[in-house]
Order: sequence, then structure tokens, then C-alpha cells
Amino acid sequence: LKIPAHFWLTMQRNYDEFLAREERREMLAASADWTRKFPIAEMIKKGWLPAASSLEEKTHQLLAFFSISNADAWKDYYLHQQLKVAFRISLAHTREPHAISAWLRKGELQAAELPAKTYNEGGFKDALPKIKSIMAKHPQGFFRQLQQLCMEAGVKVVHTPCINKAPINGCTRWLNDTPLIQLSGRYKRNDIFWFTFFHEAGHILLHGKKDIFLENIAYSEKDNQKEKEADSFAIRWTLSKEEQNQIMEKPGINEDDVVSFAKEFNTHPAIIIGRLQHDKVISHTLGRRFFEPVEFE
Repeated sequence: LKIPAHFWLTMQRNYDEFLAREERREMLAASADWTRKFPIAEMIKKGWLPAASSLEEKTHQLLAFFSISNADAWKDYYLHQQLKVAFRISLAHTREPHAISAWLRKGELQAAELPAKTYNEGGFKDALPKIKSIMAKHPQGFFRQLQQLCMEAGVKVVHTPCINKAPINGCTRWLNDTPLIQLSGRYKRNDIFWFTFFHEAGHILLHGKKDIFLENIAYSEKDNQKEKEADSFAIRWTLSKEEQNQIMEKPGINEDDVVSFAKEFNTHPAIIIGRLQHDKVISHTLGRRFFEPVEFE
């Protein structure tokens, strides 16, 4: 035909690109229902996703957020446990797997930005008394101090605000060989925040690397036992049962007593008040001034 080869090669390349674009367009259209199940507007507002107007563009941004090629890959990872690095506990039985997966994914992206040394179990254990002292004072910039102490031991700690339909306090999992503690500060109260942190720390020190511990999951009896073990760990580090019993031996406990016991046990008065209120030992009006807000930088 007297036509140079590069002409036909260019035509073929253009045609292949056309087919690829059409395939991509059909895939994005097919994923529209999947996209609608995410709290997209809130994710954009929080800066997790770039602003987008069309549903197709939102789908494209969501796929990029999860680093996946299509909605089926999301299902394989978060629901069907078919990928190599799969969750031990599927989100298939949660009420809002899409929102929860978005919250978890944001934590992974935050963790990727943090430098951390190789995990050192002994170093992490050694850091806990220092972290308890931070808890007792709850100073301004407490989270940065907490984060730095943990990173020195090879543990990453991130703050990921709650999003709609994913009301989670915290989560623990291992990303390769690095443990990650993801905290939301959901109730914005220091006593709850610190108990949650030590609960998650307990999972790291007591339980396996293949587990993911997350609220609102239908746990097996074995995993329920692990939750109880993590609770016991958190109790020991915030206010032990022995310490609580010693407090309760004093009749007519008042706020001055709470401050005195907090100094003696190296804990925060809010921890004592929160525990005694939780156990219905004291009125919910006593010691409310001790609760401090959890504010992140």
C-alpha cells in the first residue's frame, strides 16, 4: 500500500488507547453503585479525597484512594479476604463496611508518612511508664509526645477522625512487621482516649500479627477473650483494680481525695472519676471538671 510502517503502528496504538478508555469508562460506570455507599462528601470535606463533581470522577478518586483498579478488588480485600495481605476478620458482617474501610485506609496512608524504627517489643514495654506519666499530666501536645515515644520503639500511632457511619474509638493491626495503633479520639475525653490507647497497646503485646482488632465486629469467642485481655491490660496501666479498691475503702470520697490518689498512683483524676462513674460508685456530677478535652495538633 506504499504506506510506512509507523503510520500503521500509530493507528494501532490510537485504537488500543481508545479501547482502554472505553473499558475504563465502562468500569467506572459499573462501579457507580459502589461509590454511592461511601460518605464521599465528608471524605472530600476532611481532605481525604480531592474535590470532584461527577460521579465518574468521584469513583476515579476513590479507586486511587484505595490504590485499587476496580470495585471488585475492594470486595476481595475488605469482604472476601482473597488478597495475600488480607484482614483476618472480614468487614462483611459489619453494618457499614464501606465507611469503616475508608477510615482504616486513611490510617494506613497516615502511617506511611511516619518514620519508624524496627519494632522493638522491649523498647515498647519500656516506653509505657513514660506514656503513663504523659497520661497523668495530659499536657498540651500530648499526642506528639505519645507518637514520638511509640515511633522510637517501632510502633506507629495515628489520629484519624471519625467519619459518618464509622463510629470507631481505635484499631490495632500490623502493616507488614510494623504495628499500627489508629485512634479517633471519638468522645474527646482524656480518660476514654488513654484507656483506648492502652487497650490497643495490649493487643500489640499480647496477641498475634495476623489479627486486626476493631470495634463493631462480630468476634468469635476466642477473639472476645482477646478483647477482655486487652481491657485488663488497659486497666492495669490506667488504674489497676488494686488501686481502685484502695480508693473505694475511703468513705465519702471527694474531689480532693481524687487529686491525692491520682498523684499517688501516677494517673489522671479523670481516669479515677471515669472509672468510678462507669462502675456506678459515684455520682456523674462529681469530678466532672477533671475531664479534659482531647485536642490534636
